[in-house]
Amino acid sequence: MKTPDIVLSTTDYDRLDALLGNLSTDSMGYDTLSQELERASVVAPEQLPANVISMNSSVRFRLGNGKTSTLTLVYPKDVSQNGNTISVLAPVGCALLGLKTGDTINWPLPGGDMSTITVEELLYQPERAGAYYR
Repeated sequence: MKTPDIVLSTTDYDRLDALLGNLSTDSMGYDTLSQELERASVVAPEQLPANVISMNSSVRFRLGNGKTSTLTLVYPKDVSQNGNTISVLAPVGCALLGLKTGDTINWPLPGGDMSTITVEELLYQPERAGAYYR
């Protein structure tokens, strides 16, 4: 399975790059997120396609086992206790970053098992709502 291309806004790219700069290289998610930033196409926030998962987007996705979840992709400091958010440093969170509706990616889950993750619906994207520099 070919890994789908990912697109990030310059705002998200800069903030995620700064986040990595504040982490030690052995922190959970560091290597994976830095690899994703390296392979991303970066565009101005106003140019981000409306079907791409950006930071603070709410998305419904399906794992290979058929389990469906709806979560909001957030920075680690914004993870809530109610279970409605996922950190960009978590394996599934990092996998979702920059994907678009309909994309499927093969990705390691916590614990190391591989699974497909399919983006079913992008429920909310800040850029689509006009919040370019939140």
